[in-house]
Amino acid sequence: MHSHTPRRRTRQLLTVTALAGAVLLLTSGCSSDTVKRGFLPGYDDGGPVTNQTDRITHLWNGSWIAALAVGIVTWGLMLWCIAAYRKRKGDEALPVQVRYHMPLEIMYTVVPIVMVLVLFFFTDRDVTKIQDTSAPADVNISVVAKQWSWDFNYPDANVYEAGVHAQDVGGITKDDLVDGAPGTDKAFPTLWLPAGENVKFTLTSRDVAHSFWVPAFLYKEDAIPGHPNTFEFKPLREGTYAGKCAELCGEWHSSMLFNVKVVSPDEFDKHMADLKAQGNEGQLSDEYNRDENAAESAPTESETH
Repeated sequence: MHSHTPRRRTRQLLTVTALAGAVLLLTSGCSSDTVKRGFLPGYDDGGPVTNQTDRITHLWNGSWIAALAVGIVTWGLMLWCIAAYRKRKGDEALPVQVRYHMPLEIMYTVVPIVMVLVLFFFTDRDVTKIQDTSAPADVNISVVAKQWSWDFNYPDANVYEAGVHAQDVGGITKDDLVDGAPGTDKAFPTLWLPAGENVKFTLTSRDVAHSFWVPAFLYKEDAIPGHPNTFEFKPLREGTYAGKCAELCGEWHSSMLFNVKVVSPDEFDKHMADLKAQGNEGQLSDEYNRDENAAESAPTESETH
């Protein structure tokens, strides 16, 4: 007959470890805004960059908290089984094994199903809301990806900005940054957005699959040839942000970069007027696509650039 002291010590150790982990988790969540937003890009004052970033952050954090809770329970049960049912010194046979247990079998089936359904519910709810494009757009923007840069069409003002492949990305200095924002460069094409207005994006590609990604917005969308994708959001925080391609698209994928400037509506309108004054009037058409059929179609009057 064995003493119960080892088991008691094991339980005490597991209890103390679990309590310490819970206290550490709670205190770390309250001590830093970075931890509160799940280490996602953002600002310590808590101000959202778009009207969707808070929703995305909550879904991200909720998923991690659920995964961590499952992990703690699973790890705790594993350690408890290892400690409580180990073969001890002096034992001549293995501990009694549980061969079949109906309640446990039911639990193994029901609990994972419930967990998946809960995760599916919240994910479907938030993703449906994030990808909803039914609201009327204040501004329409057509983003056209290409190897290895971006073209930005502003249909409402009938102007555009054409991007060129970034060179010597590794040699960017502080003087090259736009408003000091990391990851930006004055030589990159710049997408302008009006703060506080609902912007609808239409994404296409001239050649291969790309992905439009602005890390600070916590959202990315694929740009696929012949298959336009749309999404919309409302930028809330004025500032300059870095954008990039998030889909491996060829040799110079890493230098397929762009800037994003979120400005006041008045400044946005002024920039549209500046583009028109520079001669960037019209829309960049499909004639530049890497498509044999596209070359046969003549551009319209508004697509002469």
